[in-house]
Amino acid sequence: MSLVSGFIQQSHRSPNTIAFTEGDKQLSYAQFLSNSQCLASAIQQRLYVNQLEYSDEPPRIALLLDRGITAAVAIYGILMAGATYVPLDIHNPPSRLNFIIQDAQPLLILGLGTCPAWLETPEQWLNIEQLPQALPYIAPAIDLSALAAILYTSGSTGSPKGVALSHQAMLNFSVWAADTFAIEADDRIASLAPLHFDLSVFDLFSSLSKGASVHFMPTSLSFSPSRLTAWLNEQAISCWYTVPSILSFIALKGALSTTPLHRLKTLLFAGEVFPTPQLISLAEQLPQVNLYNLYGPTETNVCCYWRVERTRLKPNEAIPIGISAGNASLKIAAETGELWVQSANNFAGYWQNGTLNAPIAADNWHATGDKVSINQQGEYCYHGRLDRMLKCSGYRIEPAEIEHAINQLPGVENCAVVGIGDGNSGQRPAAAVVLNANYTLADIIQPLKETLPAYMLPGKFLILEKLPTLSNGKIDFPALQQLLT
Repeated sequence: MSLVSGFIQQSHRSPNTIAFTEGDKQLSYAQFLSNSQCLASAIQQRLYVNQLEYSDEPPRIALLLDRGITAAVAIYGILMAGATYVPLDIHNPPSRLNFIIQDAQPLLILGLGTCPAWLETPEQWLNIEQLPQALPYIAPAIDLSALAAILYTSGSTGSPKGVALSHQAMLNFSVWAADTFAIEADDRIASLAPLHFDLSVFDLFSSLSKGASVHFMPTSLSFSPSRLTAWLNEQAISCWYTVPSILSFIALKGALSTTPLHRLKTLLFAGEVFPTPQLISLAEQLPQVNLYNLYGPTETNVCCYWRVERTRLKPNEAIPIGISAGNASLKIAAETGELWVQSANNFAGYWQNGTLNAPIAADNWHATGDKVSINQQGEYCYHGRLDRMLKCSGYRIEPAEIEHAINQLPGVENCAVVGIGDGNSGQRPAAAVVLNANYTLADIIQPLKETLPAYMLPGKFLILEKLPTLSNGKIDFPALQQLLT
C-alpha cells in the first residue's frame, strides 16, 4: 500500500476512463499508468547506471515542470520509482530555485528540453522527452513511513524550508478527503493549485483513487472571472478545491449570474481567511453547491473543516474553521491560545541541507502558530497568527525571508516587512526601507524581482530615515503597520 496504490487499482478497474485533461490533450487511466511506469523505470535505470545509492531516505527527485499532464506523469513516475518528489515553482527566480536544489540535494532534476543555463548542477538534469529505452518496470517495496514529497514554503530564518511528507501522511489525507467529500468515478475535478502547494495533493491523489478525472485549468483564467466560469461550465466540473481570493473575485464580479454552474456540486476552499461578505455572495449565487472551509498548515494538511451553513453567515462575523478532520487530535495552549495538532497527516520534519530534522514537539504534536478558540457549537474559530507570518492568495509568506532578501541589496541599511489588508488576496507584504545616501527605491526593486517570487514582492514600499522602535530597541511593528496602511 502506498500513495499511488488507489490509482493503480482504478487503472486496472477502468483502464479506458479519462484520468487527465489539459486543453485538447487527454490521457486514460491505462495510458497514464503506462507513461508513469516508463518514467519510473527510466529513473531507476539512471540511478543504477550512475551508482546512486539509496540512503536511509528514498532518493529525492526534483521536477521543474509547469502544472499539467507531463508534471503529473513525473510525480507518479517518481513515486513509482520509490523516490521522493520535490516540485519546483518554475516562476521562481533562479537564485531561489538554486537554493532549494542545494538544500534538497536531489539526485535528478526532471524537466523538458535542454538544461537551463542558470542551473548550478547541470549533471542532474534529465530531459523527460528523451528518456532511454525503458526496461520492464519492477515495482519497489515502499514503506508508508518513507518520504513521498518535500514541499518548500517560505521560511522564518530568511530562506525557504522544505516540509517533508510521508506516504502515510499524504495517503491519510487523500483517503479522508475522497471519502468525506464523496468523490466518485463520474466526478470531474478542476485543478489550479501549483504543484508545490498542498492543495495539489487532493487534485492529484484523492481524485484518482476514486476513478475521477482531473482537468487542469489554464492559469490565465484566474484573472478573468467570466472566462473561468465559462471553462468550469464547458468542462462540466463537479468539484474544485481552491483559495478564497479567487472565489471572492468571482463573487464580486458577478460572473456566475451569466454562467450558472449546474454540474458543480462541491466547492472546497483553504489557504486564507474567506471574507464573510464575499462568501455570502458566493453562497447566494451557488445555492445548490456544498461549500467547505478547510483549515491546516502544510505541516498538517487539513486538520479542521466546516461545512458552510448558509443560515449562520453574517457579514460582520468570521466563519469558523470547524471540527477535527479525520483522526486529528486538537488542543489549545492555555497561555497563548495556540492550536496544536496531532494527526496521521502530520509532516515528518523539515528538510534542511540534505537532512531530515524531526519535529521539535514530542508525540507528533505540531504547534500551528495560529490563535484559536472554541465557539458555542463546539467549532474551532481562527483569530490570526501569533507570529509575523502572512497569507497572500493562499501562499504562506514569512516576512523574515523578504527582509533578508532586501537587506542583502546594495544601498540598504535596514528594512522591516509587515502585512497590510488586501480585499482580493487577504494580505500583501509591505516594506519600510532605510537607504544609504545616493540610493533610491528604483535601485532595489529590479534586483528584488530577481530574488523573490512575484507573490512575495512587497505591494507597497515606504522609505524612512529610521525604523520606528520600542523602548527596548526592537522594531515597533504595530507602528510600522500604521505607517504603511
